[in-house]
Amino acid sequence: MEIISNIENFYKGKTVLVTGDTGFKGSWLALWLSNLGAKVYGYALPADYENDHFNILKLENEITHIDGNILDYEKMNRAIQDTQPEIVFHLAAQALVRLSYVEPKLTFETNVTGSVNILECVRESNSIKSLIYVTSDKCYKNKEWIWGYRENDELGGHDPYSASKAAAENVFSSYRDSFFSNSNVGLASVRAGNVIGGGDWALDRIIPDCIRSIKNGKEIIIRNPQATRPWQHVLEPLSGYMLLAQKLYEDPRKYAGSWNFGPTIESIKTVKELAETTINIMGKGSIVLGNADDEKHEAGLLHLNCDKSNHQLKWTPVWNFDETVLRTIEWYKKYLHGNDPKVLSLQDIHNYVEASNQ
Repeated sequence: MEIISNIENFYKGKTVLVTGDTGFKGSWLALWLSNLGAKVYGYALPADYENDHFNILKLENEITHIDGNILDYEKMNRAIQDTQPEIVFHLAAQALVRLSYVEPKLTFETNVTGSVNILECVRESNSIKSLIYVTSDKCYKNKEWIWGYRENDELGGHDPYSASKAAAENVFSSYRDSFFSNSNVGLASVRAGNVIGGGDWALDRIIPDCIRSIKNGKEIIIRNPQATRPWQHVLEPLSGYMLLAQKLYEDPRKYAGSWNFGPTIESIKTVKELAETTINIMGKGSIVLGNADDEKHEAGLLHLNCDKSNHQLKWTPVWNFDETVLRTIEWYKKYLHGNDPKVLSLQDIHNYVEASNQ
């Protein structure tokens, strides 16, 4: 795949800022960029849990991390002015659907106002050449149809999280059209499916829930067993983001806009299938069906059409569903047996790069 052959040299020596570097996707991205020789800065709130990927990697020793909230415009703008990044990956967000029902105000503030703040910072910056603005596949108005959603399909959301991501996309579109249409700064919003991989311990996510339950000898409770999701390893969309950031850097107008990064249709599986595959790899565990909370609606069927990324960026997924789950669960198994999580994560990156070159 083109991504691997190009980025090895491109990111070496580049100054990059990752908002949300303490999060699951952000920590994997920051590790990968640092390993490529980029000068990486992170801006985010502290990680939620002691065993979060960022903490167990000791990533603060690899990159320059700045504790800060994206709702604090002055602090974030000062951080950008001080660090002078060339490329910004904006991943900081409230990223959980069910939490958005508990904290709707926080969800909208973080995902909408926080996104306005990052765009304002980009407007103020003289150093930034490309911005990757991460939203979600849930920004699309879910019609429970069998077709993949395309970048020009209707936006919207039933739950506060999905609605906040749709709103963030509208904010992005407005800023792009109003302030950056004739700019030398390249901006793109990116929408990815459900990512899995080692080091995720968030609540209400199926893989962390499976690992915690198996580790503690408890049954895995599944609320919506037949809900289908476009499962992909965390490295898949990150590779797309990195490729797109490079393209924007080199040709900001050609690649501006919105892009989907999802797996092939064969990797769209039910929650129950993912849990059963996890149990098979772990060699133990059992499933019990819980009661779905009807008041907390979650989409049943969702996947992306990635023709635009496939054809215009030459980006394609590398690992299929079985390989994705195997890599993920093997990471957890080895970590729980005392292996170094940084070594495990770098090995996954190495294996992903190797597979992409085949």
